[in-house]
Amino acid sequence: MKNFTLRLAMLMIIVSGFSTDIDAQCFFDQDGKLRNLDGTPCNNAVLTAVPFLRIAPSAREGGMGDVGIALSPDANAMHFNSSKLVFAEEDLGISATYTPWLRSLGLNDVYLAYLTGYYKMNDLQAIGFGLRYFSLGSIQFTDANGEPLNTGKPNEFEIAASYARKLSDKFSAAVTGKFIYSNLAAGQQVQGETIEAGLAGAADISFTYRTPIEMENKESNLTMGLAITNLGSKITYTNSLNRDFLPANLGLGAAWEIELDDYNSITFASDINKLLAPTPCQGNDCDQDGDGIFDYKEQSGISAVFSSFGDAPEGFAEELRELMYSFGVEYWYDKQFAVRAGYYNEHSQKGGRKFLTVGLGLKYNIFGLNFSYLIPTTSQQNPLDNTLRFSLLFDFGAFASGSGDE
Repeated sequence: MKNFTLRLAMLMIIVSGFSTDIDAQCFFDQDGKLRNLDGTPCNNAVLTAVPFLRIAPSAREGGMGDVGIALSPDANAMHFNSSKLVFAEEDLGISATYTPWLRSLGLNDVYLAYLTGYYKMNDLQAIGFGLRYFSLGSIQFTDANGEPLNTGKPNEFEIAASYARKLSDKFSAAVTGKFIYSNLAAGQQVQGETIEAGLAGAADISFTYRTPIEMENKESNLTMGLAITNLGSKITYTNSLNRDFLPANLGLGAAWEIELDDYNSITFASDINKLLAPTPCQGNDCDQDGDGIFDYKEQSGISAVFSSFGDAPEGFAEELRELMYSFGVEYWYDKQFAVRAGYYNEHSQKGGRKFLTVGLGLKYNIFGLNFSYLIPTTSQQNPLDNTLRFSLLFDFGAFASGSGDE
């Protein structure tokens, strides 16, 4: 139970982010724009429950600035864009990823684990599965006076299954169903209410378009993807009618893969993401019906998806600030050794995550191993600061093919 005070503070930040609206002491200036007391733009990040669903779980994509919507498919396509699975070169693949979390703060048992795989039934159809588990370690709960109560082990997980199908030689679509479980502090009492585990269901819809591009003396492929993820019910941790939004997301991605020669290839990729959840209201008229719940939080999950494109207090300019950008490059030598780099950018008013990433990949026969490392470019701490994460991949289709050739 080392550093339990830090753990508890971390948990309370997570819970408060899900269930309360933070008073940022902002004011509207003469132009109608929200400002901090020092005149800078007011922080107004979009808040959702179960944000672990948006953590990029794979070390390959993690080494490319979290780019992944249109990259060449492997088992980790389940997180980014399941419709890519029908374009996979092998018929069967499995991936396992372990991501340490908050290691720079001295926590050794907080981590994200991800197990995923796929099977191509034929050239037109593929199915996939995924299991994501997020552990927050051990936390010593205390009462209002700071006296110890009991020890809890908060954890969250997601189970997902998908079906992908080619609609033409170049175009595919997929649908994914998800069950989500979030146990942050079940059994604890907060303001007279008993906290329970949160349950929710969600779905992803995704599309991929892949086409060759003619280049003199070189082979080239352009892939474009669209993924709408985590569409579903709202979630609550008490019997309250005040429910929180899932991190529904709209993602667009493109990747250009160029075969330089028989041994060298390079891929340039980019993603743009936007959370499909309401922008928090900051003002005196956020609860017009007077029921004690901010009006924007009373929307249904589906209604919030549509309103999220036009509900920012500062209008279209602020909506653009809610876009998150990822850029990545990947170089392969002889399809056995890879070097990767990337950059991730989020506006300072909307969370301010900005970081560089680097990564390496090795592949031999059926076995693949990927590493990634995150380098922050601002003073803001990132949960993956000074952390090396890794993924294992197994392409069993390659093994079967090799056995048949002998």
